[in-house]
Amino acid sequence: MNNEVGSILPVAELCGIAEGSGIPSHVDAVAALGQVPINFAATRASALSVSAHKIGGPVGVGALVLGRHTIADSLLHGGSQQRARSGSQNVAGAVAFAAALDLALGEGRAPDPERISRLARLRDRLIAGVRDIDPSAVLRGSSDEHARVPGNAHFTFPGCQGDSLVFLLDAAGVSVSVGSACQAGVAEISHVLMAMGLSEAEAAGALRFTLGPDTRETEVDSLLAALPAAIDRARSAGLN
Repeated sequence: MNNEVGSILPVAELCGIAEGSGIPSHVDAVAALGQVPINFAATRASALSVSAHKIGGPVGVGALVLGRHTIADSLLHGGSQQRARSGSQNVAGAVAFAAALDLALGEGRAPDPERISRLARLRDRLIAGVRDIDPSAVLRGSSDEHARVPGNAHFTFPGCQGDSLVFLLDAAGVSVSVGSACQAGVAEISHVLMAMGLSEAEAAGALRFTLGPDTRETEVDSLLAALPAAIDRARSAGLN
């Protein structure tokens, strides 16, 4: 899936094309963990990575899954007590990651359907609320609710700077972002939106809303209450 606009992509098909050409592929499944089923064997990828913080686990803990025939060379080498792995293993972090997985995944180690259903309802309520507040706002990513992860709603707001909206909503106690955390602090238009064919002016008004299993109805209410004034002030400031 794309972690900015939330679209679920044909990963297995893409990895199959790479495999057929002898090209190893890596799947970044960080944003998918806990929201969509992940079957490493079915992806036909060479490697796949996930992170604990996306499901309420500790920051800085993750896992890398390697295919049986995937060769990975270490960049850093440790001592024999760690089997040549660099650094001491974070046992507490690994246990906490496992505990978070137990909470996030149901039977069959797939995302808990009740948690996902509730999350999707909140997302759809947020999307409907944004559209009521600003009919000119454009939902980016897949319009098919089943082809979008349940915890993502990505909009562009014409005439607004996404950074202005982030600042104004933050002042109102609402945390949102203009894109992925990887691009935080980088004053650049999203390459994802540009690749989707948006103009720079359209992409400048991007705002990503993300929801989690602990998100409450009242928090969505707070966002929708704060959004009209934020949009008005951001439009007054313009795109410059």
